[in-house]
Amino acid sequence: MAVEEIAPSQSFRQDLVDTGIVIQTEELWKTYEMGAEQLHALRGVTIEIHKGEYVAIMGPSGSGKSTLMNLIGCLDTPTKGSYWLAGRLVSQLDDDELAYIRNKEIGFVFQTFNLLPRATALHNVELPMIYNGTASEERLERAKKALQQVDLTERMMHKPNELSGGQRQRVAIARALVNNPSILLADEPTGNLDSQTGEEIMALFARLHVQGNTIILVTHESDIAAHAHRVIRLRDGKVERDERTR
Repeated sequence: MAVEEIAPSQSFRQDLVDTGIVIQTEELWKTYEMGAEQLHALRGVTIEIHKGEYVAIMGPSGSGKSTLMNLIGCLDTPTKGSYWLAGRLVSQLDDDELAYIRNKEIGFVFQTFNLLPRATALHNVELPMIYNGTASEERLERAKKALQQVDLTERMMHKPNELSGGQRQRVAIARALVNNPSILLADEPTGNLDSQTGEEIMALFARLHVQGNTIILVTHESDIAAHAHRVIRLRDGKVERDERTR
């Protein structure tokens, strides 16, 4: 059953939808038990992100940025606090609904690409649609269109070891886009690339943002964060600064 069909009134906020807020966190905490010690990775993070924004979440190692990314991406759950995604209270969703969100609502781009080594670029991009049962003819058409979006039409039958690092990241971005997600989450997307290739990938993100995608980028590099239109800086699990850059 699709997530949209399951929206109890106490778990859905129309006001967020009406104002274009796709992400709202309220006093999010994430605490890990380390033996007798408690590690507070997040300490009451409250943020709002609107549809169509281009946001960088940055901070030093241990600031909580990857933890926040995992919570936003529904890959983990907070210890306390609330997270609303497209008006839905995430803590009230069951496993099937969360799986639907991760497959359809959010596109993930990782530093390590996470491509199947023996599969072609085209097949790697098809994978999310195989998991959600999309018919093969539609899968093929949409995967080709996604690769066209990232300028890889001529390399679609190549395997990852036949592609450069930048081309592999473009395949990963195409895979993230193929289900037309409402949010694109990128975790250190240029971390394994040289500076010139990294700039090419950031130019691609800029183009995707202009096309209407909501982009949330996690990075520890100021020059990469500078491409975003808003920067949320974390330190010691708290929002230190939240500023628009353009």
